[in-house]
Amino acid sequence: MSLTVYGIPNCSTVKKARAWLESRGVSYTFHDYKKQGVPAERLDGWMTAAGWEKLVNRQGTTWRKLDDATKAGVVDAASAKALMVANASVIKRPVIELDGQLVAVGFDAAAEAAVASRV
Repeated sequence: MSLTVYGIPNCSTVKKARAWLESRGVSYTFHDYKKQGVPAERLDGWMTAAGWEKLVNRQGTTWRKLDDATKAGVVDAASAKALMVANASVIKRPVIELDGQLVAVGFDAAAEAAVASRV
């Protein structure tokens, strides 16, 4: 079993997910967007599994700081992918994969249940 958590280490939701995994003794690999970049090759699979709309965090500070033209230009998977590759902070965090398959985007009660049922 290979669990990977993608995100930014200082994100409070990522911290919550990592603490939750560690409290249950679940080992995982952490992929830091800031140090390792956005895995562009993974984005296509995530968008297929969850939809690009779910991956783009329109509630976050990063999105709110974008200019209106940039926001208006995010209209499909290709434009969303370009934005996410260019600016990792706009991706909803964390993204959690198990054996290369998307398990959760974000971390709430539903994500906890999805992860718990598979680890």
